[in-house]
Order: sequence, then C-alpha cells, then structure tokens
Amino acid sequence: MGNDVALTPADRQQIVDPFAPGRGHGLHWQDRPHADRALDFASLVRILTEYRWLIAGTTGLGIVLALLAALMTTPMYRADVILEVSSPTVEILDENRRESASAPPLWDLVQTQAGLLRSRSLAERVAQDLNLASDPEFVGSGGDAASRLRAAAGRIQGGLTVETPEEGQLIKFSYVSDSPVLAARVANGIADSFIDSGLQRRYDASAHARRFLQQQIAKTRADLERSERQLVAYAQSEGIINTSSGQPGQPGGDASSLQGESLVALNKALADATARRVMAEGAYRQARLAGAADATQTTQALRQSRAALEAEYQEKRTLMKPDHPDMLSLRSRIEELDRQITSEGAQAAGGRASTLLAEYRGALSAENALRSRVAGLKGSVLDLRGRSIRYNILQREVDTNRGLYDALLSRYKEIGVAGGIGASPVSIVDRATVPSGPYKPNLLFNLIAGLGLGLLAGIAAALALEFIHDTIKTREDVRQKLGLACLGVVPRRRGKGTVVEDLKDAGSAVSEAYSAVLAALRFSTEHGAPKVLLVTSSVASEGKSSSAFALAQNFSRRGETVLLIDSDLRRPAFRGASNRQGLTKLLTNDEPVRGHILETQFENLWLLPCGPTPPNPADLLSTGRFKEIVTEASEHFDRIIVDAPPVLGLADSSLLAAVVGNVMIVVEAGRTRTHAAKEAIGRLQAAGAHIVGVTLTKSTEEASHYGSRLYQYGYKQVDEKRNEIVMISHQPES
Repeated sequence: MGNDVALTPADRQQIVDPFAPGRGHGLHWQDRPHADRALDFASLVRILTEYRWLIAGTTGLGIVLALLAALMTTPMYRADVILEVSSPTVEILDENRRESASAPPLWDLVQTQAGLLRSRSLAERVAQDLNLASDPEFVGSGGDAASRLRAAAGRIQGGLTVETPEEGQLIKFSYVSDSPVLAARVANGIADSFIDSGLQRRYDASAHARRFLQQQIAKTRADLERSERQLVAYAQSEGIINTSSGQPGQPGGDASSLQGESLVALNKALADATARRVMAEGAYRQARLAGAADATQTTQALRQSRAALEAEYQEKRTLMKPDHPDMLSLRSRIEELDRQITSEGAQAAGGRASTLLAEYRGALSAENALRSRVAGLKGSVLDLRGRSIRYNILQREVDTNRGLYDALLSRYKEIGVAGGIGASPVSIVDRATVPSGPYKPNLLFNLIAGLGLGLLAGIAAALALEFIHDTIKTREDVRQKLGLACLGVVPRRRGKGTVVEDLKDAGSAVSEAYSAVLAALRFSTEHGAPKVLLVTSSVASEGKSSSAFALAQNFSRRGETVLLIDSDLRRPAFRGASNRQGLTKLLTNDEPVRGHILETQFENLWLLPCGPTPPNPADLLSTGRFKEIVTEASEHFDRIIVDAPPVLGLADSSLLAAVVGNVMIVVEAGRTRTHAAKEAIGRLQAAGAHIVGVTLTKSTEEASHYGSRLYQYGYKQVDEKRNEIVMISHQPES
C-alpha cells in the first residue's frame, strides 16, 4: 500500500515551495553523468590488495598442482640428431661429356627436407626398418599387421619434433620416448631411413625415365624395322639397285642406281671415243696431206682389230670390273695391237696415211656404237627415275626412324651410366646417443609455470569477482560509478560496543569520520549545510540511521539545536520512553509538533520518534501533513535530520525526499551493488530531490562481497534483528 503513490511536478513544487526561498535550499532536477567503469592503476592495486588471500591461494594451488604433475608424469627421454642439407648434384655421363643438373634454392631445399622428415611415409619406413610393428611394448599385441604398422608410424610421428632453421643448412630433430635406448634407436633409424628414402626416390625417378625410354625405343625399333622391310620389298619388286653409300637422310640420285652408273660410264667412254675419233680424223687428214698414206694402210687391219676390241672392252666395262679376267684379256689384246700398230707404222712409214684412216674409221665406229648404247640407257634411267619416287619416300622414312632410334638409344645409355642418383643431399652431422637423464618433467619449469599460472589465475579471479560483484567500495567508485560527491568514508567498527560509544569518544575513527562528513556538508549547498537533511540508503542495514544520529550529534556539539526525526514508519531505529508520542500521531492529527518532541541525554539534541507503527506508512506520508510538521519544526530548531527508510522497494523515501529536498545517501562499502545505488539515485532524482552527496560506511581494506540479495523490508521480517538506539528522553517541551 502506498507504493503506487505518484506526485506530479506541480504537487512537488507545492510541497517544497515553503523551504525554497527562506531556507537556502530548494528543489531542482539533477542530471549527473555516470562515468564508465575504468580499471586504472590505483583500482588494480586496491583489487589486488583486497583479494590478496585469493591470489595467494590460487598461486599456492598452482605450485602444488605443478609439483603433483611433476611427480605423476612419466619420465620422458629425448634423443637429438643433427643433419646437414647440401645442394644436390646429379651427374649424367656419356663417352664425350659430363653434366651436372641444376638444384633448387638452398632455403627451399632445407624447408622441403624438414617437411619430408615429418611425412607419414618416412615414419612407416622407420617402423618397417626397425621392426617396431612387431614390438608389443611399442604398439601392443592386438590388431593385424597393417593396423600395427599404422599405430607404430603414428607413435613415431607423435614423438618426432623437427626444428626448421631460419638460416643455415642444419636441421635438428628429436624423438621423445619413455625409454632412453628406444629414443636413441628410433632417432638414428629416422636419420638412416630418411637418407635411404631420399636416394630411393631419386633412383625411382631415374628408373621411371629408363622405363619410358625403353618403351619409346621398342616402339621406334619396330617402326624402323617396318620401314626397312617396306623399302627392301619395294626395291625388289621394282628391280631397283641402289649403290649409293651417302649419308642417311640424303637419298641418292640417278647415279646411285645400276643403270645410272652404267650411263655415266658409257657417257665417259663416248666422250673418250669422240675425242679419239676427232684426233684420228685430224691425224688422217694431216697424214694424207703429208703423203703418209702407205703407213696408215699397213696398220689399218691392226687398228680395226684394236677398235673392235676397244669397243668390246668399253661395252663389257659396263658389266664387268676392269680387273675381271675377260677385261684383262681384252686389255692385253688391245695393248698387243697397239704395239703391232706402232711397229708396223714405223716399218711402213710410207703407208701412214692409210693407217691413220683406218684408225679414224675405227674410232668413228666405236663412237657410233657407244652413242647407240647411251641412247638406250637413257630410256632405262628415265623409267627408273619414275619408279624411284616411292623408293625415296620409303628411304626417308627409314632414315627418320633410324635417327630417332639412335637418339633414344644414346639417351638411354646416358641415364643407364649415371643412374640419375648422384650424391645424397643430406648427411648426418651428429647421431643420437642414449640420453643420460629425462628432459621431462622439468621440476623447476613446472614450479615456475605453476607459480605464474596460479598467479595469473588468482588475478583473473580477483578481477572477475570485482566485476561480477559490482559494488561501491571507495571514494573513486562513488565518483566514477555514481557520478556523485563522496562526503566521507566511515570505517567499520572493530571489537564490541555501539556507535553511541564510538561517538562519545571524539578521537575515535568513527567520530572523526562523521566530523569530516559534517564539514563536507557545509560545502554541499550555496548556503552551507542544509537546514533540513534527509538521510537514506538504497537497501537496509547500510548504516543510515547511525549516520543520521552521528550527524545530529555532531551538529548539537557545535551548539546548534538539532531535531532528529525518525521517519522510518516500518522499522524505526530510535526508541523513546514510550510509543504514545511520535510522527505517526502527528500525521493523523493536527496537534502541535512540540508536544511530541522528546529531549535526549545529548545536549541540544531532540528526537521526534516514529510512534506506533501504522498499517499504511506510504498513505500517511503522501499527505501534506509531513510538510507542515517540517515547516513547524524548522521554526524552533537550527537543523533537522530526517532518518528515512531505504529507497528500493518502498515509496516512503521518495515521498519524504520530495518534501525535504536535500538528501544524503548512505552506501555500505563492499556490499551495496552499483546497480542498486544507481536505481535509488534515479528514484530520488525523479522525485525532485537534491542529492548533496554520498557517505560511504563500514569501509575496510577488505571490502566484503555478497551475492545478489532480495531486499525485504516490513513488519514481518524477523530474520534480522535491528539495533535500536535508545534515546533517554526528558519531559516534552511545553
């Protein structure tokens, strides 16, 4: 009841107008920007200090866990091998030359070799070479051979670490195992198998080239044989005899055939016979003119015989070699006739003319015979030329196939000699030795890691708790999160006793803190400390009633008359001699205020108690009677402190703030959540109150953090007993 009461701006203005001109404080709206949460160095130090035990605990837990991990971890041994990568050279040899194949850039080669070290094929090769797939301690005893081989290769890959150099030619890899002997054995096996696999890949590459060349050579050989058979078959069918011994690819002309050679020989013999005939004719004509006819006639017969033999010789020359017996016989007879002609010519000088004539006639006869023979051979050669076109085509095909065959055979021989292998580009610099001790677990490293991780986890947990439990803890939080001035910070009480006892001691920390709050209030408005001040909080048990009492007592110590009004009609904090008098009575009647005011044991401090608790506090406060009470009381007292109920969940404080105008909010350090404080401030500002500032209570270096609470405030709340401040009252003022 009463929670739904709302005031319009005109109503608020009517309620608070009496205080605005004469009291130095009026009602005005405030628009305070709320700063975003920022984690600066001071806040970080505060958080670390506040959660130091949490951080210390997580750090210790990290060290303990690291120690346990070191003790429970199986010792692992690492064997290292260093390889050197050099630029490969592949030599291709033949009888006349030696060449070296070009190599890729060295850095790319090193990266490639490092990648090959990590390959699964190498791991499987190592498992096969070392027979690890059959070792039950390495892969277990279950599964078939293929699955065990895969398991062994996977374990080799899992324990292998390859360090690729950023520069240089050295590759370092290591193998980790729980057995030092096995670690060194596998590491050396990886190095040996890696070199062997590299050579095997190079040999396989050259073997592939050899197989390819073998296939091409076989195909080219078959083509060559086929073309040669076609050439020979065609030559036999056409009766072509080629006597040329020229280079392949250069087919012979007409002179390379038998008919061509005969024609050439007959042409030469015809040219010789023609020359002899011309010479004989000239000699004859000259001898006749010279009168040597007798000598010529004497040797005529011999000359004719010689001419006949010469013709026969020339004719047979086309068919026989000069060293043939028949040719030698003819040559001997010709020579004999020449000797006889010479002898008889000499004897019969007088018959020379007739001899020369005979020679002329013989030469002419031989010339005519050869001319007829040449004419006959010309037809044969022309016919052969037409039949040799197809022969030449087949000959060129044979030459082409023979050239391809010879080139492929030469290349095959080159690869066969060199093998395409060359020297291995990888060599072992340092082989693995059996490790003398485990490299893991490293106790020192584990402890440092546990310390660091625990410390980071503690700091992270502290920051997380700080942001999860978003509460107001320091002056900076008040300024940054709430956007309000912090009037003062009241420390949490230590030991036994009450607030009243602390306030009696002017030198106590609590008393000094409230004195500082009082001093700050004097600068909260243009006219100094507010004459009428409402003290409230966002939720219960934040110390608002204690703060209201402390402010009232501090004002009274300074000689000012102070009235403390307990306006918490639901759970009053101040108890007088009886409940027959109080604010509740005044709200329900028109009696004078002074008749309900009680004098306390503190000089200059009077109390207007709550009186009997009503069933409808919000309805009572929503009337204009409370404004009249405050107006009347302000005529008799210098200061009026109103202790109001909490803001959240109730309409009472909003109604009271609209009347009083000036409000001081009490926030418990480390307990009041930022959202709740902002919500309370928003409600008070919506009611038109002027918030003079915030007082931070119960502050400690270790602010307590609590989870989200559901605020319940009413008559039936019995879970928490509220501390009451007993005011020893005197008789009411007349």
